Amino acid sequence: MTSESTSETTSETTASTIGWDCVALDCADAAGVAQFYADLLGGRVEADPDGDWFNVLWDGPRIATQLAPGHESPDWPRGQQQAHLDFVVVDIAAAHERVLALGGTALDPVEPPQPEPERGFRVYADPAGHPFCLCRPTEDAWG
Repeated sequence: MTSESTSETTSETTASTIGWDCVALDCADAAGVAQFYADLLGGRVEADPDGDWFNVLWDGPRIATQLAPGHESPDWPRGQQQAHLDFVVVDIAAAHERVLALGGTALDPVEPPQPEPERGFRVYADPAGHPFCLCRPTEDAWG
């Protein structure tokens, strides 16, 4: 390879590099679901001027919600999951209550957390029905 061809390859590679942008969730109430995640994660919502796209800005990767008027919620675990988000939490009992207070739903298990659960995650749904998990940050958490 000549230095000219190496230079072309390097700039083509740089131009075609794919990077992280966001997780986008379709939902009938995009503003409401964005606010749910902002409240859950201690962030804020930034709305697109058209009112059909909302960014949840917090200390982690950007989450976006997009207006999809005919959206049907995933039917986890019976139907296709589509996608889900995983969050880590140290105090699962407090996080469980917070999810419910914000309009989320416990999917699996549905009862309040018990000390020393067998699994390191619990499944919930946001107000639009998108599944997400609250996970242990370490093996000995939640004990």
